[in-house]
Amino acid sequence: MPGSLIVISGPSGVGKSTVVRRLVERLEATVSVSATTRPQSEQEKHGVDYYFISADEFRRMIEQDELLEWAEYLGNFYGTPRAAVESALAEGRDMLLEIEVEGAKQVAKKFSAAIMVYLLPPSDEDLRRRLVGRSREGQAQIETRFANAKREIAQARESGVYDHWVVNVEVDRAVDEIAAIVEQRSR
Repeated sequence: MPGSLIVISGPSGVGKSTVVRRLVERLEATVSVSATTRPQSEQEKHGVDYYFISADEFRRMIEQDELLEWAEYLGNFYGTPRAAVESALAEGRDMLLEIEVEGAKQVAKKFSAAIMVYLLPPSDEDLRRRLVGRSREGQAQIETRFANAKREIAQARESGVYDHWVVNVEVDRAVDEIAAIVEQRSR
């Protein structure tokens, strides 16, 4: 039986990475490793954090339809290699993609059976608190991220690609809800 393709999207600060990490353990799923043209940092490992490739190689992958989805962000390309996802699904493994709305639209066109989940904060106030609590940026950057998050949520609602909307009040509950969705669709 083929595995399930599970797409998780949500605004910055909603807890996507934490939820995805817990889902990997819970579902014994695989997380897709994205390809990027941005420079590799000293802490990152090729093939683990990203596949670090040249812009020419990335363009070749686009032309050869080797990416499920891709986008350009701040002058760098990011995308999901198709072969690894299709291989995992064929082997019966569930595959998780943590991607943004534009990428999710591309995946939905190519994989109609994908389980499309959008992770929401409990409230605007809670999202702002989470962004402030990360202590990574100054107030101006936090306000920019908050405004971007609000726009992304609106864009997700308008996209029509998400089948499931999960409010991340508490991580374990969000993971339970998504796991139940996956298990129900797998039957």
